[in-house]
Amino acid sequence: MEQNTTLASAPGEGQLGFSQSLADGDRKISMALASAVIREHCADLVAVFYSALQKNEEAAAFLNQSIVQERLSQSLAGWLEDLAGIDPCGDLSEFEARQTLIGEVHARIKVPVHLVLEGASRLKREIHIRLAEKNGSTEAFSAIILIGELIDHAIGIMSKAYGKRTGERIRVDEAYRLYSLGQDVGVERESQKSMLMEWSQSVLFRLFGQQQQGQFDSISASPFGLWVRHRGAVMFEGSIMLRRIEAAMHEIDHHVIPKMRRQMDVQTQVQRLQVLIEEIKFLLNDLFESLTAAANARDPLTSALTRRFLPSILGREVQLANRQGTPLSLLMLDVDHFKQINDTWGHSGGDAVLRQIAEVIFEHIRPSDFLFRYGGEEFLLVLVEADRNHSYQVAENIRLAFEARQLNVAEGLQTRATVSVGIAIHDGHPDFQRLIDAADRAMYEAKALGRNRSVIA
Repeated sequence: MEQNTTLASAPGEGQLGFSQSLADGDRKISMALASAVIREHCADLVAVFYSALQKNEEAAAFLNQSIVQERLSQSLAGWLEDLAGIDPCGDLSEFEARQTLIGEVHARIKVPVHLVLEGASRLKREIHIRLAEKNGSTEAFSAIILIGELIDHAIGIMSKAYGKRTGERIRVDEAYRLYSLGQDVGVERESQKSMLMEWSQSVLFRLFGQQQQGQFDSISASPFGLWVRHRGAVMFEGSIMLRRIEAAMHEIDHHVIPKMRRQMDVQTQVQRLQVLIEEIKFLLNDLFESLTAAANARDPLTSALTRRFLPSILGREVQLANRQGTPLSLLMLDVDHFKQINDTWGHSGGDAVLRQIAEVIFEHIRPSDFLFRYGGEEFLLVLVEADRNHSYQVAENIRLAFEARQLNVAEGLQTRATVSVGIAIHDGHPDFQRLIDAADRAMYEAKALGRNRSVIA
């Protein structure tokens, strides 16, 4: 039999103390006082809360001003309203369930626990001050203690959920690192060396060829640079050699290339560029040679990443996009009428179609992008440093290529199929689940509009 949780008894999360000594009527009076103050001063409480945290250098990374104004301030106001609406003698189970969800969101966006605790302490202080200013009665004193206990209770539930999800995330992060180490080291190394040399040759060609001078692309924006920032950073996390590669790339972009653009001492800069490229190649060899074989956790049917790596990778990419101010996009693809394909050609035919859509997708994305098998016939693409136009073009290229492809479903037998694509553009919100949900909704909108189309959320 399910046991309800009330203010007087909170099994499983720790009991509230002071409130147990109050009669129901006294608890209602105290809660009514606290609720009135919270509702009257809600906007001020939100403003004070965020203005205090924004002075904290660590908190500032999570409290971008536009995000605070558009999303987080509304969320905190809603939380305070939720707090003010509690029945002190009723069932707290729904309220507690919402605190669990909040804790899970905090874990997803990697908000440090001590910042949550600091914020809760600030809220309690501000509410207490306003209660004391409003009424110096015994009821107000009881309200101060009661609301403090209730906030502590909520934070305790959030922290428990946070700890559980953080532990899961750490295990997934390590699993993805092992996955990365399990790739074909030789192929990956040669691929990255090839992209590095292709970039350096393009610079020299532009410098000494017939093209207009000064149009040199930065190495950081090249396919090699994208790989270093996104995949290499995961594969070689914490490596001194990787930091040296990044330092060499920084010197190329901020010293060598600018001087080439201004035609300053070109011969010396070309020599320096060649030295730095050779240094990067040497470090790259050392990095790959340091790898050891590990478990490969690709989806065996499609070679896409498994869904379990999504929180680790997408969480990191959202943080990176917010920190560097770069675009990020998600594509959710679903094979249209897939049940009909299975019914007609059997599951082996359906599997063949899934393998071939994965092949098409891999043909149209960059090495720095990520492809996940999200569900049965659903695929999720993480397009790094990709804006709205680029993402839509990738979606359309994949959709049209798949539509035109003759799909082998059995020996000597072929069919055709289409995909519906939902596109979501990262808007700065730190919770990656919102981005997934937006892409999912856009994909279902594409289905509702007739399938075989791309829709931007």
